[in-house]
Amino acid sequence: MTEHTESADRWPAPYASAPVDATVTVPGSKSVTNRGLVLAALSADPGWLRRPLRSRDTLLMAAALRALGAHIEEGVGPDGTGEFWRVIPTGLHGPATVDVGNAGTVMRFLPPVATLADGPVRFDGDPRSYERPLHGVIDGLRALGARIDDGRRGALPMTVQGSGSLDGGTVEIDASSSSQFVSALLLSGPRFNQGVEVRHTGATLPSVPHIRMTIEMLRRAGAKVDAPEDGGEPHVWRVTPGALLGRDLTVEPDLSNAQPFLAAALVTGGRVTIRDWPEHTVQPGDALREIFTEMGGSWVRDERGLTFTGGGRIQGIDVDLSDVGELTPGIAAVAALADGESVLRGVGHLRLHETDRLAALTREINGLGGDVTETDDGLRIRPRPLHGGDFHTYDDHRLATAGAVLGLAVEGVRVENIATTGKTLPGFPELWAGMLGEQQVGDERVEERA
Repeated sequence: MTEHTESADRWPAPYASAPVDATVTVPGSKSVTNRGLVLAALSADPGWLRRPLRSRDTLLMAAALRALGAHIEEGVGPDGTGEFWRVIPTGLHGPATVDVGNAGTVMRFLPPVATLADGPVRFDGDPRSYERPLHGVIDGLRALGARIDDGRRGALPMTVQGSGSLDGGTVEIDASSSSQFVSALLLSGPRFNQGVEVRHTGATLPSVPHIRMTIEMLRRAGAKVDAPEDGGEPHVWRVTPGALLGRDLTVEPDLSNAQPFLAAALVTGGRVTIRDWPEHTVQPGDALREIFTEMGGSWVRDERGLTFTGGGRIQGIDVDLSDVGELTPGIAAVAALADGESVLRGVGHLRLHETDRLAALTREINGLGGDVTETDDGLRIRPRPLHGGDFHTYDDHRLATAGAVLGLAVEGVRVENIATTGKTLPGFPELWAGMLGEQQVGDERVEERA
């Protein structure tokens, strides 16, 4: 686990002295924004992304695509609201240098794109990015004919020797540590000479909904994709070669980043409305509705969005989070405040995320008086009275928001480096303060769904 920073930066997490009652506008989805940028840069004609997320991860993606030759214009709609990015593909070229920061989507989605550039593309990033697994992408691209110089580490830093094209074809990879390995090859697959057939050989496959998101967005851009859910072979995906079409895409709110606000309703016994919650979505964060209902709340979706109401007590949960691992830190924080034991399963791969999230959650919640133990594939959390103290984040945005959730119910929690939330949720402290200070006066309640 990456050691925490001994920094004087400690954010006093606000304590909720009363149930929250607020409406929150969550910025756009990082996962949709970064996939949309890649597909637009690979398209045959210009495309638009409306209401994109502007965060560290997405700005790194935009900067990387610009370095590879894409022209990305930024602007605001004619009514003064609604930011947009217009992506004009102008051909991919090198030499270029890509800074991935610690963004999994950048470090994994762009090496396949770089094989299509005419010249070498060097990839580098934050120190933690050197520790994150990349072997599935590197080995897969080599099998498809790419030249990659990585010192045989299977990790960053590395250089992709772009030749302007890639043969493509059938490739076997082990994506047990990240579904992004599959998405990375599929996103560029239409531009490979033979397309691509990706066969996952590992024993497990985390975050399958993110692969479904990739497939849906590919199809919207005109690609032909055969997937297991279409009746095909399990863990086999095929993308036919062909031109991608520029699209006008409006980015949904990031439902995973809605998690701390929904958790606030559950933890305080209050009510929070997330504006513009989509009726149909492939975002993994949509699972929060049912998970937090099982933990004691209720929800309703109407024309305003999704309203979640806490029930006054938090119940423990036994849940398999293998498809929605990114939600684990926030669920663990809520579980630490529950009145019964929780078991979070299927998330052993989180040891390889921005930090070792399982070790970090165990250390930090226990540091506040909790009782968390690691299992082979997750966490066991037993309720204990918690006390204030420092909650370290290890430069991990989801650890930071988990600390904020704990602070609602525990006085004196100080979250280290709350600014790390800017990775995917810019302005989080202001959004959090706004939620706690906002009262919805005269707002009629609607019938809730338990």
